[in-house]
Amino acid sequence: MYKILAKDGRAKRARLSTVHGDIETPVFMNVGTAAAIKGAVATSDLEQIGTQVELSNTYHLHVRPGDEVVKRLGGLHKFMSWDRPILTDSGGFQVFSLAGLRKIKEEGVHFHSHVDGRKIFMGPEQSMQIQSNLASTIAMAFDECAPAKAERSYIENSVARTTRWLARCKAEMERLNSLPDTINPRQLLFGINQGGVLEDVRIRHADTISEMELDGYAVGGLAVGETHEEMYHILDVTVPHLPENKPTYLMGVGTPANILEAVERGVDFFDCVYPTRNGRHGHVYTNRGKLNLFNAKYELDDRPIEEGCGCPVCRRYSRAYIRHLLKAKEMLGMRFCVLHNLYFYNTMMKEIREAIEEHRYSEYKKEKLGRMCGPETESEEGD
Repeated sequence: MYKILAKDGRAKRARLSTVHGDIETPVFMNVGTAAAIKGAVATSDLEQIGTQVELSNTYHLHVRPGDEVVKRLGGLHKFMSWDRPILTDSGGFQVFSLAGLRKIKEEGVHFHSHVDGRKIFMGPEQSMQIQSNLASTIAMAFDECAPAKAERSYIENSVARTTRWLARCKAEMERLNSLPDTINPRQLLFGINQGGVLEDVRIRHADTISEMELDGYAVGGLAVGETHEEMYHILDVTVPHLPENKPTYLMGVGTPANILEAVERGVDFFDCVYPTRNGRHGHVYTNRGKLNLFNAKYELDDRPIEEGCGCPVCRRYSRAYIRHLLKAKEMLGMRFCVLHNLYFYNTMMKEIREAIEEHRYSEYKKEKLGRMCGPETESEEGD
C-alpha cells in the first residue's frame, strides 16, 4: 500500500508498505548489481548508514550465480543477509547497454553472456520467472530502453512492443505469485514508461500503462544521452500522466542536483551508481561540492571528509589518511569513500522528506544546490 503523507507543490512525501517493511519516500536505492555494493560494503554497513532499499540486477544474477541457485538458497534476502526491501531491475537495460551482444524480437531478446559468451534468451516471462526466483520485494517489468535520440519510428515501435511486453509481465507475475513454491507471493510489479525525448510518445505511453493497475510506475530511458534540461522537460510533461497515488520511480538518476529537481516534479524513487562509482575513484560528496581526495592538498589535511558528517568514516578518519589509502591502492580507502557517499545520499533523502513535510522544499532545494555548487567543488559528476 502506498500512502501520500505530505505534499509541497508536486513534491510527494509518501510511504510504501511492503512484505519486507515500509519504504519512506523520496528514497534513494543503493545499487548492488550482483547482490553486493561495489567497494566492499556489506549489508551490515547498509543498515548502519540508513539504507532503505537495495537494488540488484536480474540479468547479472541470472548469469551468475544463477537465479535457480539463489532460489534454492532461500531467495535474495536470505542469500545476501538483508531483511529490508530489495528492488530487482528486469534486465531490460541490458537490452540497451549490451547492444553488441543482443538481438531483439517480439518474443524477447537473445543475448550472448558478457561473461562467457553463452547464449541467453530473456523475454517478459523469463524476466518475471528470474525475479520470482530471486524473490525481490519489487520486480520491474521487462522493457526496451531505446536510445534517447533514436529515430521516431524506432522509438514508437519499441514503445509499442514494451507495452505488449508489460501485459505479458503482469499476467506472468500473477501466475507466479499464485504458485505454492513461490518464495515471495506478494512480489510487487512496477511498469516502465519509455519514449525517448518525444513528448507525445511519452504522454501516450504513460496514459496507456496507467490503466493497467500496476503497483508502481517508472520513467525509464533517461540519463542515457539527453541533456539535463531535456530530462526535466520529459518529467514535467510525463509524471502528471502517471497515477499520483502510486510510486513514481526515475530509473538510473542521478546526481544530487538531478534528484532535487526530480523530487520537485513528483518523483519519489531513485537509483544511480554515481555515489559508489565516484567513491571507488576517490571522489566524495559534501555539502560544499564534490572533492577529489587524490589531490595533493589533502596530504596533511587532518579534517574528516566533511565536518559534522555523522557517517562512520567521518566520525573517525581524516582526509589525509583516506588519501594515503587511495594512493597506496588499499581497498580500505575505496570502501571508506563509498560508505561516505552512500551515507551522504541517504541523509540527503531524509532531509528532503523532512523539508516536504514542513512545506519548505523549494527553500531547501535552493539552499542545498547553492552550497553544493560552492568553491570547494573540484570535478564534474559522473567521473
